[in-house]
Amino acid sequence: MAHVHFFALLDVGLKRTTTGARIFGALKGALDGGLDIPHSETRFAGYDPKEEKLYAEDLRSHIFGGHVAEYMEKLSERNPAKYQAQFSKFIANGITHENMEEMYKNGHAAIRANPDMVKTENKFTGKPKRYSRAKISYSERKNRIAQKKASHAKALAQE
Repeated sequence: MAHVHFFALLDVGLKRTTTGARIFGALKGALDGGLDIPHSETRFAGYDPKEEKLYAEDLRSHIFGGHVAEYMEKLSERNPAKYQAQFSKFIANGITHENMEEMYKNGHAAIRANPDMVKTENKFTGKPKRYSRAKISYSERKNRIAQKKASHAKALAQE
């Protein structure tokens, strides 16, 4: 059987392409998965522009959430209340800065074991938030204008 070669181009859309951005994490995952995508290592987390060198250990740390673990540790020491609020889901699931890498390894292993996407049921039962006024029909709009005209005429008549 012939080896199939996949070639793709990265389309970032309107996302900013700054070094270490998440889109380049997705690119790295696609490259590791076997896709052939033209790229430059200069945009990966862990690249040092001064030395023009990619530090693989820094990139690995980002892949396994090392930067988040460092932030968690600093925040827990400096501002415990903010730490509790910001990482409440992590705390509820027993995830700390010490076992962050283990969580990512388990996640990667679970994906490798069953890479099929499983559709989950939407648990939201409430009414969605609406930040703009709901559209009104033509007849409602005409009725509203008539009410405003009547109110304005009444105000003028009282003068």
